[in-house]
Amino acid sequence: MISVDQVRRALAARKAVVLPVAGVRQAAVAIVLTQGKSGTDVLFIERARVAGDPWSGHMAFPGGRVDPGDPSGQHAAERETREEVGLSLVGAELLGRLDDKKGNPRTHPELVISAFVYHAPAPGELAINSEVREAFWFPLDALLDRARHVQYTAHSEFEFPGILVGEPDRHVVWGLTYSFLETFFSVLGSPLPDRWTDEMRSFAREIERATG
Repeated sequence: MISVDQVRRALAARKAVVLPVAGVRQAAVAIVLTQGKSGTDVLFIERARVAGDPWSGHMAFPGGRVDPGDPSGQHAAERETREEVGLSLVGAELLGRLDDKKGNPRTHPELVISAFVYHAPAPGELAINSEVREAFWFPLDALLDRARHVQYTAHSEFEFPGILVGEPDRHVVWGLTYSFLETFFSVLGSPLPDRWTDEMRSFAREIERATG
């Protein structure tokens, strides 16, 4: 069972890769942990369905773009969490951050995304805004359950590894959020089950070549 202390120690033992952000757009997310009924829970949101929004309906962590008024990516992650789900992270413990990631070169070539990990011991009731369709806590250990790992078809074109956290075809974590979870669990020494197909690996290599 993964504990908050285990996460704290694992993140403290390494230095996250922080990408240069000069001349690029920035976004930041908050990976918020709390003590659930049977272990550590993590907060997910389902984004509202909005025409023209590339992340419409996606499962995600609270977060969004870094605005000009944000002094840092961390500040943006905390602000977005407060706005999207009504959760203040002012009194939460910042456990650390994960390696920064670049946006998909096909859709967001000039984007750097940062992820900050928090422990919120008493989060209280969530209050979502219009950007969020649903928000809920999910057992962290259940994300390692191989039975929950699926192949998710995005835009009827490519299949990606995903994790089912609720209703099939609706509550599936994939894409950027899945990628951050891959990093998170690798740091903990408990990697996610390998569900990458040859087609997925080829697509991932294409992205790596395009982003350098």
